[in-house]
Formats: sequence, structure tokens, C-alpha cells
Amino acid sequence: MRLMSPQTGSVLTLWSSLLCLVLRSSMIKITGAAATGPGDIDTVRAAIEAMNSFYNETTGLWDTGPWWHSGVALRAIAEYMLITGSDEYVDMAAYTVATQRAPLDWWPEGGGDFRADSTDDTGWWALALASLYQLTGNSTYLDLAKVDEAYMYDYWNTATCGGGLIWNIPNMTYHNAISNELYLELTATLHNLIPGDTFYLGQALKEWAWFNATGMINGEGLINDGLTEDASCVNNGQPVWSYNQGVVLAGLVQLSVATDDSTYLGVARGIAEAVLRDGSLSPDGILTESACATAEECEPNGTAFKGIFMRGLAKLDAALDDHPFASYIRQNAQAAYDNARNGSDFYGFAWQGPFDNGTIGRQESAVDLLLSALELSGNGVDDG
Repeated sequence: MRLMSPQTGSVLTLWSSLLCLVLRSSMIKITGAAATGPGDIDTVRAAIEAMNSFYNETTGLWDTGPWWHSGVALRAIAEYMLITGSDEYVDMAAYTVATQRAPLDWWPEGGGDFRADSTDDTGWWALALASLYQLTGNSTYLDLAKVDEAYMYDYWNTATCGGGLIWNIPNMTYHNAISNELYLELTATLHNLIPGDTFYLGQALKEWAWFNATGMINGEGLINDGLTEDASCVNNGQPVWSYNQGVVLAGLVQLSVATDDSTYLGVARGIAEAVLRDGSLSPDGILTESACATAEECEPNGTAFKGIFMRGLAKLDAALDDHPFASYIRQNAQAAYDNARNGSDFYGFAWQGPFDNGTIGRQESAVDLLLSALELSGNGVDDG
């Protein structure tokens, strides 16, 4: 089928220095040569093409995973195009947005435009829309991201825990980490994309002040899943998922740009270092979803988590002069490429290997990992 792109709107005017650094369109040259390994553009493209074998040209979704996985896949192809200067998937992205923004039967409320029944699901799509705006300059994407921010903030709860977003909209329950981290990244990103903005900066600062005071960052410097659902509103001690360590990194990088305050990078660095030194999250230097004993236990959501962490880590690494996490990113990309990839460029759940199965969660996680390794090359970070 023919996938049509919406009419391009006004071109973006001015980018902040870090946005240019983190997702720089340094136009890494797209070649036709065979892939040579992680960090090579053809390796990333091969993984994306395998990922796109799950793409449903009717629904505009990537099949075999929950709805939010398609938001993550959409952002992955947007960031691939930002990093490489390609426009290869612009029409695919446009079709997905045009199709999925319609009201869907399973939404209890929201009326479309990615306003879902959980605040985190909306957040994934909103960040993809922000990346598409950065890529294309089409104001439709920015307008949708702003609608989604407003929808998420409608569920800022002041009745308990002193604020913070509620995760489960139908039941109005649970202050979790991921919804609030996504809101932090989204609001700081919107500020950085909109010249002269003050509103979104205020929202980002409000979110971080609340989040940082909750105790969700535990004594080891890692982030648990959320807060208890009682009057005490304390860290619930639930699993330390890798993506909860990664989205906050990206959010703090954006907040550092927004405020010109490197203190936020220091906090992010501490969280990242805690992941690397944790023996269950990084055994032998390879990121592992330790809260799942098996891939099956991580389905349907958790197979995508590790790649999300890697994208946040790569953005933090690009913002730090000494690039302290480059070797870790490369080590993981090499492990996945050598041990978890099959002959058709599908990647399994464990990057240590062996390849087990192909799903959108596993594959988009690998794409995010390989994009992070590719970005190191684009940012001029030396090997070693």
C-alpha cells in the first residue's frame, strides 16, 4: 500500500546545543556495503528492516507486542533518521501516526491522539511525536505531543503523595516511576524544542522536584518501580527494571540543557554508574533484565526495556565530556551482535545469547542498542 506523509509544516528555527549533540544529524553516510558489526550503519539498518517485518500496513502497528511497543519502535526509526540524515521511514511514520491517532475502541477515554488508559503509554507515543517533529519540522507532530502532555498532567494527583502522575487511569491508582520519568523527559524536551517557552520548563522542574523527593531512588542509587499505595507513599521495593534507570537519564539530560545546569548530569551519572556496578543488572558487563528469570516472564512488556536504557545512557554519554559509558555501550552491542543475532538479523532476548525468538520487544530493544553504538561514531567518540 502507498503510505502518504502529512504536509510538512514550518521548519524548526533554533536547536539547543545538546540536542544537536545528542541526536546530531551529522549525516553518517549510508552505504551499500555489507555490515561490519555493531557501530556500522548497515548493521542498524538490517536490524530495523527485521523489526519492520512485524509492521502491519493496515493498522500501522508493529505486531507481536503491546500497543506501547509500537510507540517505542516509531521513536527508534525517527532517531535512526535523525542520526543518519535518512528520510527512508518518514512515510511509514506518518501513516502510523495518522492511523493510530484515531479514537480506538479499547480506550476508556481520551478521544484519540494517543490519550490512552495509562499515562506511560501516552508518554511513549508523545516522545516519538517530539522526535518526528525534530526530524521533519511538521507542526502536527508537535501539536500532538503537546496534547499528550496536557492529558498526562490531567492525572497529576495532589490527593496523595504530594503530587506525581497516576499510572492507571481507569482505577486512578499507583504512582509509578516510568510515567513520571516519561513526563520529565517529555516536558523538558518540549521546552527545548519551543523557543521562548517557560511553561514546559516549569512542568519539568516541578516533576523532577517531586520525583527526586519521593525516595524511589533507593540507597544503591537505583530506581524501584514506584511508591506504596497507602498514606506513607514510600518506595515500594518492587523490581529495579532497566528502563526505569534509562528514561530518567534522558530526562535529566534534557533538563540540563533546558536549565544550563550540569548538576542534573551528575545525578544521571550516579544512576548510570549504579547500573554498571550492580552485579545482577550488569553481570560481566552485559545489561541483563534481572527481574525476569526467563524471557517468558518478561513478556509482554519487559523484552523492550534494555534498549530503552541504552538510549538514555547514550544520550547521557554524549553530554559528558569524558564519555564514560562508551565502552559499556560498545561491549553490549558487540555481545548482542555476536551471540544473540540469527542469520536474518533478528535478535534474541538475552544479549549474552543464544538467540531464542523474534518479537517486536526483543527487536526494538536491539535496534535501540545498535543505534546507541552507531551514535558513538557520529559523535566522534573513539573506540577503546
